[in-house]
Amino acid sequence: MNKIRKGDTVEIISGNYRGVSGKVLKVFPKERRLIVEGVNFIKRHTQPTQKNPQGGIVEREASIDISNVMLICPKCHTRAKVKIGKIEGGKRVRICKNCEEMIDM
Repeated sequence: MNKIRKGDTVEIISGNYRGVSGKVLKVFPKERRLIVEGVNFIKRHTQPTQKNPQGGIVEREASIDISNVMLICPKCHTRAKVKIGKIEGGKRVRICKNCEEMIDM
């Protein structure tokens, strides 16, 4: 079970965007990277095509390492470490280590 998932709010803890928070758009678990909304922009040069007749320079978000972010707990609204716990029925859930509340059901 991944501790950070798509749709979570995270805060960048190191790098050029330190202190910025944003929503996770995509997670790449095998590469241990993720894309955060509004963070780490890169410029791509695109050729004109039938779909995009204009072409030109396009700015988009690039992935960052998962170790550079911390989850923001939706209950206590602070940066939090996450632990994995089990509830009745054997289902695994993420639990905030600060407030001991379940992050998702």
